[in-house]
Order: sequence, then C-alpha cells, then structure tokens
Amino acid sequence: MNETGVDTFAGRAIAVEPIPETSSAERVLADVLTMGASAADAERVRASVPLWFHTFALAPGVYTPGIARDHGYRLAVLGADRFTGRSVLDVGAFDGFYSFLAEARGARRVVAVDNEQYVEWVRARFGVTLEGGVGFRAIAGLLGSRVEYRRMDALDARELGEHFDVVLCFGILHRVTDPIALLRALADALAPGGEIVLETYGSRLAANAPAIEVHEPGDVYARDDFVYWGFSPEGLRRLGRIAGLDELEVVDQLEIDGHPRILALLRAAG
Repeated sequence: MNETGVDTFAGRAIAVEPIPETSSAERVLADVLTMGASAADAERVRASVPLWFHTFALAPGVYTPGIARDHGYRLAVLGADRFTGRSVLDVGAFDGFYSFLAEARGARRVVAVDNEQYVEWVRARFGVTLEGGVGFRAIAGLLGSRVEYRRMDALDARELGEHFDVVLCFGILHRVTDPIALLRALADALAPGGEIVLETYGSRLAANAPAIEVHEPGDVYARDDFVYWGFSPEGLRRLGRIAGLDELEVVDQLEIDGHPRILALLRAAG
C-alpha cells in the first residue's frame, strides 16, 4: 500500500481502509484470557502478525491490536459450565480467541477450523497480505496450547469424523451462500445432547417475522462481498428446524458498531 492509502493488485488501484483502533471493550474482553507472558515475548508475538482480528492480553498492558468490534456480549454463554469436561468445535476460528478461552475454561478437547477466506477479506479491506492461521499459531505457541487447528471449511465439519458437545459458530452463518447446509453440517457434528452457540448478523425485521434479509455485495461492510443474510429470530428458528435443530433460545439481540447482531443457542430435540 502506498502513502495515499491506495493498494495495487493486478495492476489496478484499490482504495483501502485504515486499520481501525482496538476498542476499549475488546481489551476488557481480552482480560478474561490473560497470558502473563514476559514483555519481550509479548512484543515479539504482537509484532509477528501484520493484522490481528482478535485482541489478546499477552502481558500486563500489552495487547494485540485486534480489529474485532465489542464482542464481550458473547461471554454471557461462555462460562466454565459450558466447557468443563466437554469437547468443543470452533468454526471460523480466525485467531482463535474463543478456542483458547474454551481450553482455559476446562474443555477436554478443542478443535478449531477455518477455511482462511479472511485472507482475501483482509487484503480487500485493508491492503494487508496475511498468511492464514498466523495469529492462531502465534498464540498457540505462546500458551503451549493443545487446541487442534485444521484448515477446512465449516461445511466439511463431518470430515473430522467425531462429534462435539459444543459447537461455536461466531460470525459465519451470514457469510455462507447456503445457511441451511451449514446448520445441517454443524448439527451432524453434535454429540447427543450437544448444542450450537451461534452468533450472526441480525435483522431489524420484527422478531416474529418468518423471513431473512438479503444483502447485496458491499451493502453491510465496504469492500466485503461476503455478507449475504440478516436473520430475525423466527427466520433463524425455522432454518434451524429444517436442519434438525428443533430448539432455539435467543440469548441476546443488540447493535454493535451500528450493526444488528443476534446470539442464540440451537439444540436438537432430546
């Protein structure tokens, strides 16, 4: 990227966004997973990744400069009681904050998967060339984590050949062209009695509207062509039932940085 904020790709000029400052709310969230690294190790890890999505508290006063916006509301459903002794699948893990949080809160096994599509998203929005999984590996090494990372699409979760007590699906459902297929794939990956913790793009439609909103490329985020849907609670409940998930519990609906979000739990019938 040149000093005018314009990147070049394949001979074309592309205007890019400045990398946003880390929000104070994300630092508060990061503090629930403090790492206590030495100042030298913290600075080394921080500098090793050209763009961080998640904010991590590496050492006292040293945070990765994550660009995610105010995700602390997810903590309402991520206590130790959700993870202790359970197996967890984190789909669309990116830098892996929630994978490492599950491990720290007592999960017996955690598998993180990501198709690394975000590499192109980061390139398009910010003009940064990012290696897939680089942030995850940096944090895993610092923690000595046993979380298993797999580069794969969430739709292929059944290829893992195992079932999980908890599936975390944050910020993904609105980015797939076939949300029913994704919900079915995640339902197939659940152990008996398991649950999907789902957070996705919400809707300003009435909560009981049996519909989803359809977004055009770039309609939600500039230079982001991969936000397709906005979900009302009733629309999400009906999609879940089609996928075999008969129970939907809406935990929260709120607006973050000007965008509606919905946090819900989905479970198969007992």
